[in-house]
Amino acid sequence: MDLKTFFVTFGMIFLAELGDKTQLAVLSLTADTRKPVAIFLGAMIAFAAITLLAVIFGEALAKFVPEFYLKKAVALIFIGVGIIIFLGKY
Repeated sequence: MDLKTFFVTFGMIFLAELGDKTQLAVLSLTADTRKPVAIFLGAMIAFAAITLLAVIFGEALAKFVPEFYLKKAVALIFIGVGIIIFLGKY
């Protein structure tokens, strides 16, 4: 395993996920249900599943679309989602 790639990925995801809506949902669910283990396990499995799908899809897509265009498309999707949330259409 490439440790540099591992730590860069960990750092980027860790910082990107701090305080996002997923973390706020987990916080809210834990406060509401008072079942932190069930919430933790559910959230971890969900995050692992969606990450696995992203890795599989990203690897397959990278075979057909150059990295330059993938990065631009992801950036546009990210901006689009931000605008939708900002406008309250979420």
